[in-house]
Amino acid sequence: MLAASWSQPQAEIWAHLSQFLLPRLIGHTLLMLAVVGVGVSVLGIGLAWLSACCDYPLRRWLDPLLVLPLAFPTYVLAFIYLGMLDYAGPVQTSWRDWFGGATPWLFEALSRPSGVLLILVLAFYPYVYLLARAAFIGGGLAAFEASRSLGEGPYRTFLRTSLPMARPAVVAGLALALMEALADFGAVSIYGFDTFTTAIYRTWLGLFNLTAAVQLASILMLFVLLLLIAERFSRARHAGRAARRPSGHRIRLDGPRGWAAAALQLAVIALAVLLPLVQLLVWAWPDLSVAIDERLAEVVGNSMVLGLFGAVAVVCGGLMLLAATHHTSARQVMLGEIAALGYAIPGTVLAVAIMFAFLRFDQLAGTALAGGLTALVIAYLIRFVRVAWGPLDSVAGRIRPEYVEVARSLGVSRWYRLWRVNLPLLWPGLVTAFLLALVEVAKEMPATLMLRPFGWETLAVRIYELTAEGQWEMAAVPALILVVLGAIPVAVLIRSGRVRAI
Repeated sequence: MLAASWSQPQAEIWAHLSQFLLPRLIGHTLLMLAVVGVGVSVLGIGLAWLSACCDYPLRRWLDPLLVLPLAFPTYVLAFIYLGMLDYAGPVQTSWRDWFGGATPWLFEALSRPSGVLLILVLAFYPYVYLLARAAFIGGGLAAFEASRSLGEGPYRTFLRTSLPMARPAVVAGLALALMEALADFGAVSIYGFDTFTTAIYRTWLGLFNLTAAVQLASILMLFVLLLLIAERFSRARHAGRAARRPSGHRIRLDGPRGWAAAALQLAVIALAVLLPLVQLLVWAWPDLSVAIDERLAEVVGNSMVLGLFGAVAVVCGGLMLLAATHHTSARQVMLGEIAALGYAIPGTVLAVAIMFAFLRFDQLAGTALAGGLTALVIAYLIRFVRVAWGPLDSVAGRIRPEYVEVARSLGVSRWYRLWRVNLPLLWPGLVTAFLLALVEVAKEMPATLMLRPFGWETLAVRIYELTAEGQWEMAAVPALILVVLGAIPVAVLIRSGRVRAI
């Protein structure tokens, strides 16, 4: 569909875009990839090494908290920091009141459009942290000890032994973080940092040119595909380096070194979680009675309705994908890659591609699907089916084949086996998949904003509208609701043991 859009030349609009907008979009995209890539790599690898391989004060308490930034949608973090660090915000105002004179350049730099890059680093470093930590636990420390016993220094050993063994996991986490950065719409639009996602939105709904928006989306997809190819190439090249041995003894950090490690983790948690949460509460509490009204109740209701419809569709898609991949390993790999590609497609790209297709279908069939919830639910299905398939596939892998074979030997029908045997055994995965899909649908901003029926508001859309007008205090209550919802998958992640202190 994206390629088909180029069959309709848009010479006039592209003359404008190529002269005034496209160079800036490409420059900003490359800058974002570079800064976010370096930031999440340094922060994620450093924190993962401390968490997996070192022992220091408060480690068992701090380790699970390092994944909490995943509970905050990027657009929530963005408007919190912009509201705090703006010239009229509490930070610069307090500085002028207490110390007088001009405020430090750092506050001004973080409130400029490029300041959103720090927000993206704080939001996405957990992707690298989680995968690198698992790799270090899986054998990085044992290799570190072996290399140290041969007389290598600690830094040389880390760079030449432990880090190369964890490279496939680090690259996978880095690719996830960069794809999320490319797909981000809310944070960059709040900060006014022009990227392809904001240009797609403005081209469609500002210049009213859907075809040109789809063509811009195809350029963005080139960046996504290049990331996917680079990640697959790196994984294939370094796949043999992944360790499977148990971890060795942790490195004991005593005295100042131990407290410095704890202070580093606390600083990251404070910047990414505690400070934003406190600021949300400060904004929300005075206007709580005003913010909680019939309109907020309607917005929450709309979010839940969309979440339920979207989650049911996503879980059904996950079940069909599971059934298609259950018996054939080659097919499982292929369909799994296709499902992963759906999650990699930015919401803005999905929105314009689906609208482009639905408008063509409506013209041919005389229907009006483009303005309803159908297009939105399909977008959720494509983008989040991987989210549901993951827990379902994990649970299905632990089901003993004998259970299904016994039911088949009794001569019961296929549908009876599905209803009375398969689904009850899959129930834990179904619940997890439904909760994860519900939260992802509720948090999704660009696809909802661009495909929703006229006048239909959700929590994410309401936050976008309020922050576009600078009403930080009014946006705090719906943001708090989304943060609480976002904590659900993080709690599932912690409960699963993937980030549990060991």
